[in-house]
Amino acid sequence: MVASGSGAVGTVASGVVAGGTVAAGHSAAADAAARILELGGNAFDAVLAAGFASVVCEPGFTSLGGGGFLLARSVEHGDTLFDFFVDTPGRGLNGDVLEPVFEEVVVNFAAADQVFHCGPGSVAVPGILAGYLHVHSRLATLPLREILAPAIELATSGVAVSPTQAVDFQLLSPILARTEASRSIFFPTGTLLAEGDILHNPDLGAFLDQLGGASPETFYRGEMARRFVEQIRSGGGLITLEDLARYRVIERKPLAVPYRGRTLMTNPPPTFGGALLGLALRRVQETVGGSDELGPTGPANRAAVADMTDPVARAAVLGAAMQSVDRDRAGGHPDVLAALAGDLGDDPLARPVATRGTTHVTVTDSFGNVASMTTSNGECSGDVISGTGITCNNMLGEDDLHPDGFHAAPAGERVASMMSPSIVVGASGDALLALGSGGSKRIRSALLQVLVAVLDGGVGLQDAVDAPRFHWNEDRFEVEPGLSEDVLDALGQVGPVNEWPSKSMYFGGVHAIGLGQGEVGQGGAGDARRGGAVRHVPRRG
Repeated sequence: MVASGSGAVGTVASGVVAGGTVAAGHSAAADAAARILELGGNAFDAVLAAGFASVVCEPGFTSLGGGGFLLARSVEHGDTLFDFFVDTPGRGLNGDVLEPVFEEVVVNFAAADQVFHCGPGSVAVPGILAGYLHVHSRLATLPLREILAPAIELATSGVAVSPTQAVDFQLLSPILARTEASRSIFFPTGTLLAEGDILHNPDLGAFLDQLGGASPETFYRGEMARRFVEQIRSGGGLITLEDLARYRVIERKPLAVPYRGRTLMTNPPPTFGGALLGLALRRVQETVGGSDELGPTGPANRAAVADMTDPVARAAVLGAAMQSVDRDRAGGHPDVLAALAGDLGDDPLARPVATRGTTHVTVTDSFGNVASMTTSNGECSGDVISGTGITCNNMLGEDDLHPDGFHAAPAGERVASMMSPSIVVGASGDALLALGSGGSKRIRSALLQVLVAVLDGGVGLQDAVDAPRFHWNEDRFEVEPGLSEDVLDALGQVGPVNEWPSKSMYFGGVHAIGLGQGEVGQGGAGDARRGGAVRHVPRRG
């Protein structure tokens, strides 16, 4: 599964640095990607370096034991969505064995308590490690050892806990304290790690070190797989050796959504976060006017665009679009997809799983390659794969998202997600903007607000990311502080408003890069709600 790089576009002569931009959820992940760009790597080398680093420095959000998606725009290979999200487990088991064995853990949020199911029965078949290795073999130019180096150093030497991770650790503390192996990482002295404390994960460092060696081993096959399955099954989990051996990364054609002279490239079915985002953009276009053929500066659109530069008008349009999409979705997922992309039928794979613990990284390079990658470990299960320092996901343990019952879906199916790594392409075919977000159901509302503010409202990218957000949550708007009274009144005309006391990671974490084309400026934007960090590596040579 391990390759040394495919020689794809992006290889440069010694001493030449193509350069690029990184927007990530942690400064150490952004530094890892920038380091790889400095070495002459392309956007895909860099995004993988950030991904491996993130599992060390953002363990509350992501893990090699989780799942994710990469939307890649490659100069050589075109546009591809790499799906390495989780599978439902249980291949080879009798149906009467497929009963969940969960532990209930109460997580204390600011406004309410919520029960999560964790433990081995909540663990789905992981995909991130397979995904990173697959993308490396397809699009990378540097040896895996070089890409892994920053993550190995972070895991071995330690990394300071960021403010964002400290908040997340506190929320997840009952889960992080479940097992001795997890406590050794997150409670090394008996007390939960706090902001500024140094997180060490030497087992993860050793695992990554051998992964970049001459005879790498993963948990998908061999002795490590056998030990992993034995550990999970002994606690009531369902993962089998067949599940691991048959896991495959899927390459999909991105969903292309026309929007006022541009095209949003995003995550396609069977997942549906991208479809819901696309449907919301369609609702905006229907309300504001304009056509897919005419861009925002065309004569037919000038008046509409002028309206969208007004924050009050923009909030009213976006609020109505959010409410409309939520109501459409309540009528059934296949209907939503049919409204957007034609009759796709009743796809049994399309089942939601929350991805509250989620991070995103975007990387561009001067060759024209673009990488937009979102990954998640759920809330984590509290289990750690023995000897590896890799925390397990709990993607199967959230009852509000399994209305047909836990483990109702057949074994071996790709689980769906709200994650929506995206790239906006202009009429000329050039990429204008690349972005993505964590935040479960808030992913689509966070991306919608940034996209429309930048593309139609004339708002700068960082200002659009920083602006107070709102989200339609079933029967009311959840609203961050800082919106004007006029904007709040406009939203109030659409539905009830619940204003929060402070900004929160609840509203997502959009890490984005503008590519300096058309109406979108050049540069990155990191979202402080989820530790946003931006790095720019200038082109040299």
